[in-house]
Amino acid sequence: MKTSVLIRRFLPYYKKYWKTVVFDLCCAALTSAGELVLPLIVRGITGRATDPTVALEPAFVIRMGLLYLFLRIVDACANYYMQYIGHVMGSKLETDMRTDLFHHLQQLSFSYFSNTKVGQIMSRITSDLFEVTEFCHHCPEEFLIAGIKILVSFVVLIRMNVLLTLVMFGVLPFMIFFAWRYNHKFRTAFKLRNRQVGEINAQVEDSLLGIRVVKSFANEGMEEAKFDEGNQRFLEYKSTSYRYMAEFGTSNRIFDALMYILVVVVGALQIAAGELSVADYTAYLLYVSVLLNAIRRIVEFIEQFQRGMTGIERFYEILDAPLEIRDAPDARELRDVQGRVTFENVGFHYQEDDNEVLHHLDLDVRPGQSVALVGPSGAGKTTLCNLIPRFYDVTEGCVKVDGQDVRTLTQRSLRQAIGMVQQDVYLFSGSVLDNILYGKPGATREEAMEAAKLAGAHEFISALPQGYDTYVGERGVRLSGGQKQRISIARVFLKNPPILILDEATSALDNESERLVQQSLEQLAKGRTVFTIAHRLTTIRNADIIWVLTEHGLEESGTHAELLARGGLYAHLYQMYTENTAP
Repeated sequence: MKTSVLIRRFLPYYKKYWKTVVFDLCCAALTSAGELVLPLIVRGITGRATDPTVALEPAFVIRMGLLYLFLRIVDACANYYMQYIGHVMGSKLETDMRTDLFHHLQQLSFSYFSNTKVGQIMSRITSDLFEVTEFCHHCPEEFLIAGIKILVSFVVLIRMNVLLTLVMFGVLPFMIFFAWRYNHKFRTAFKLRNRQVGEINAQVEDSLLGIRVVKSFANEGMEEAKFDEGNQRFLEYKSTSYRYMAEFGTSNRIFDALMYILVVVVGALQIAAGELSVADYTAYLLYVSVLLNAIRRIVEFIEQFQRGMTGIERFYEILDAPLEIRDAPDARELRDVQGRVTFENVGFHYQEDDNEVLHHLDLDVRPGQSVALVGPSGAGKTTLCNLIPRFYDVTEGCVKVDGQDVRTLTQRSLRQAIGMVQQDVYLFSGSVLDNILYGKPGATREEAMEAAKLAGAHEFISALPQGYDTYVGERGVRLSGGQKQRISIARVFLKNPPILILDEATSALDNESERLVQQSLEQLAKGRTVFTIAHRLTTIRNADIIWVLTEHGLEESGTHAELLARGGLYAHLYQMYTENTAP
């Protein structure tokens, strides 16, 4: 994005803090006063000291000293405000941006996270926004201070001596040209560097979350090699950015020297010709110092400016990611849910793939009915269930709950009516109680314990070192697969939804854990509309209806007994399964 576009989009974040910004800029202007007045004070004192017709009175010197002391006190107070309140304002802006970014991430659909590394997202929400904090606080101050110093210096000096002023300021266009030339180089280098930080974060996260797999295959060396490769690439990008900074800084030091030489030589020649007084010459040298100090601060700020702009650009790259699943403007709340689910001529394909996963599917599930979905992998069983809570939108047809198209309902009310138990259980870092209460925020401890009893989890939870307050570890690593699954079932019991989706909830468990979890699931399924995806076909024999899905759509449907008697695909799959699991 263009810098002007990014700044225009970023400016509204200042709106909440406009009073702080205005006062901060006033303080920034006050910090310039001392430096700008000092050359005039020195000029006045020098002029009187070198002019035999005017006496240099002690009272005059003291007045000038007191004036300068007053300006430095004002400068100190203004600088304190800028350093403290200004930085706090920058942190508040960073907090607002991070809040907006996290809110937007929560609204994005599954497809975005399927195609984006979490490490990249973490880099943008942390380190990138920290760079923005420094930028949004210092940027207005630095440009205002530099602008005031350059403008005031030019006005004062042009009134003293036109030729010397034009000679001195004639160097500025060349400095501006070099700054513009390096602008794009800085942006590119910082963007590559920040992106590589995200890649390193992603690689570290991937390796640490899979540390058990890494160690079981003794592949620590391979992981270290991958990390070293990414780390070295980061070093290359950072070295490139430092090379640009060195080139830019060196060119500006040359211009600094050139400006000093021109003022010294031309000024000395004018003194010799009687066209410039010693007092004015002294003031010129001091103003050159002020001017170059302002330019030097801008040069040093260029790096920070580009880091900030890179952070803002990467911030908006996420914020501009489209929300594929949105509530309609007139979306209604789903209330008094009975649990009827209807698929009418449903077709679906993923955005990145034009091949249809589902096509022309017509199904109707009555309230309280138990439906099992079986079939080969890739037939669309999980996709079909993901369309009910509207994790994805159908590409044709519609899905209805209680006769209402799910696209006309608010996502929150729809998903509150649906409970899901999946094969890959995710427990949040925290206690057992925290994870159960996630099903119904605000529920009491007693309600959570009752849900755990219904899920068959109360006994093993009570036996844990701190009972319900036991820390489960990152992703629940301190618990077994069966324990995690029963906690996830307790979470759904607490939620108490009328529609239930069980996605291969027992396929990763051992026989004993499967038996316990299956008992919990049967208890959970009572009185609810249930969709069960299962590869273990013995777990679905009691389903009211079984749907057999293939890449061609709904191949068969019926009860377990009916499908076995039919001798079709289901009978073949069941025979294969029982043969493979026979002792």
